[in-house]
Amino acid sequence: MDIQNPILTGFNPDPSICRVGDDYYIAVSTFEWFPGVGIYHSKDLKHWQLAARPVNRLSQLNMAGNPNSGGVWAPQLSYADGQFWLIYSDVKVTNGQWKDCHNYLITGEDTDSDWSDPVYLNGSGFDPSLFHDDDGRKYLVNMVWDPRVGHHAFYGIVLQEYDHRLGKLTGEPVIIFKGTKYRLTEAPHLYKKNGYYYLLTAEGGTTYHHVSTIARSASLTGPYEVSPDNPLITTWNDPDNPLQKAGHGSFVETPAGEWFFVHLTGRPLPKTEAESLLDNRGYCPLGRETAIQRVKWQNDWPKIAGGNNPSLTIKGPDLPEVPLSNPRKRKVTFEEGRLPLDFQTLRIPLGADILSLTDEPGKLRLYGKESLTSTFTQAYVARRWEAFRFRAETRLQFNPVSFQQAAGLVNYYNTNNWTACQVTWHETLGRVIDLYTCDNFVFAQPLGEEKIPVPEDVADVYLRVTVDVHSYWYSYSFDGEQWHDLPAVLPSYKLSDDYVADGGFFTGAFVGMQCQDTSGRSTPADFDYFLYDETVFAEQAE
Repeated sequence: MDIQNPILTGFNPDPSICRVGDDYYIAVSTFEWFPGVGIYHSKDLKHWQLAARPVNRLSQLNMAGNPNSGGVWAPQLSYADGQFWLIYSDVKVTNGQWKDCHNYLITGEDTDSDWSDPVYLNGSGFDPSLFHDDDGRKYLVNMVWDPRVGHHAFYGIVLQEYDHRLGKLTGEPVIIFKGTKYRLTEAPHLYKKNGYYYLLTAEGGTTYHHVSTIARSASLTGPYEVSPDNPLITTWNDPDNPLQKAGHGSFVETPAGEWFFVHLTGRPLPKTEAESLLDNRGYCPLGRETAIQRVKWQNDWPKIAGGNNPSLTIKGPDLPEVPLSNPRKRKVTFEEGRLPLDFQTLRIPLGADILSLTDEPGKLRLYGKESLTSTFTQAYVARRWEAFRFRAETRLQFNPVSFQQAAGLVNYYNTNNWTACQVTWHETLGRVIDLYTCDNFVFAQPLGEEKIPVPEDVADVYLRVTVDVHSYWYSYSFDGEQWHDLPAVLPSYKLSDDYVADGGFFTGAFVGMQCQDTSGRSTPADFDYFLYDETVFAEQAE
């Protein structure tokens, strides 16, 4: 069985993998998107399906006001004592001298069960991880942030014992590792094998300089000896590798004793002729994804089987292949009264006063709230881009009476970078379709005065976006049959980590349904369905 990378496409970074019997689970970061944390399930390490979003209550996570790319960083999933343990950060400040964060622990009997309310652990730094030692004792490790002027921001990796009976950390924290020459030491995970404790970390920053490194010690508290073959994985020395940004990851062992390493990666868009002149490696609108590599052990050191650069295709484990339902074409209707797991909202759950699946049965109703630039209450429901080529489509009913009211289809990176094709209102034309763009917080309306009037006898407006690698464009229809493209072609690269003006952002492009009403009247929009289709280009070729 061969495995093609990445195994989790689209924005799925910072993977933490664990095995329970014959089942494998990966937890990934979600940042400002709610519910927090995605947990994927597999039987064979090749086929994965989104199984749970465990951080799904305000009592577990309230990100109202969190900055772009704040929120849930680097969750860590483990299984011990008959239950799952999930550690996660809620980062409140992302830029500047400080990184204000809160680290929590929740537990659950099953991934899709109701997970516990959180135990607060510490706030000394992000990327916390829980290690279960052979004697039953548990230890938290995380990086320590140093805000002092003139000091390196990454102070080291700290270890402290956790007492689950008391529900708190005990004893004194101990710095066990100061990192390597790559610096920016984060994402610590501890493992134990053949009498050694292994400390896996990510270093170099989570962009094109990213690496993973490994160190070991005969004692839990160190000193830790770094591997002579570090880095464990990187693509900094391999600019033509299709899997860039390789780093931050975790290990898993199969029942047969095979070892694998899952890690984040980014796939840049193929460079255009103009971009080939730029001094960068490109743009990744799909965000940071998850890939997998085979691991071999030599002289009690783990190594990536194909060398320290990731491989696009690897030999899978000695396990039967178990395909899961993961269609590349999916039409979601709303008769079931609940949203699929792949749909998320920004920062908070949307209550019945904002999102309803019952007020207009069979439809998703969004009551207009704040604008797409708000970090508090947006009525926006979206899913990740998972491919370089796809089409998304919806049908809505919306009757605005003010230019402050708008609803439609939105492609979004963060509050400063998005585009929106919306039904809104114009003083002389009445209902119209208009296009709005936000480019590093510079706003434009590409249609100018050529807005599209909606005929008075039309109740439903169909909106579509077509993404074709480097560019995307919006279309509309009044009958679902005859489609018309808007005269604006938009660049995909502007919805990427690598484009945002002030840097330091970690998500990916989303597409979804939105309604805003900055008049405060909460005017509703009703959406009949949402179609996400990666097969449309293949069908056209046939």
